[in-house]
Amino acid sequence: MEASAQTDGNYARIVLVGHFTFEAHRAFRAAYADIVSNPEIDRLDVDFAGVDYLDSSGLGMLLLLRERMAQRSVRLLNTHGPVRTVLEVANFSRLFDMPV
Repeated sequence: MEASAQTDGNYARIVLVGHFTFEAHRAFRAAYADIVSNPEIDRLDVDFAGVDYLDSSGLGMLLLLRERMAQRSVRLLNTHGPVRTVLEVANFSRLFDMPV
């Protein structure tokens, strides 16, 4: 999996491509490390447009990201197909903003 991050003022975006599984933990953590340590960033979008598979390890990584972002906004964007189904079954729509 590939994970890239961009920041613009108080906004950050992480773009994911590939399978979001345990093997992605280093790339994902590297993508968000500077974001979570920057208190000026108050909104983070995670773009799933390029993700075609998500497992329980991916869900766990999202929960850790949410915890590290504390009370700041985290949105999961462009979730689709089986990825959206996994997120909905796990009730992640209660924890994250997931626009359709």
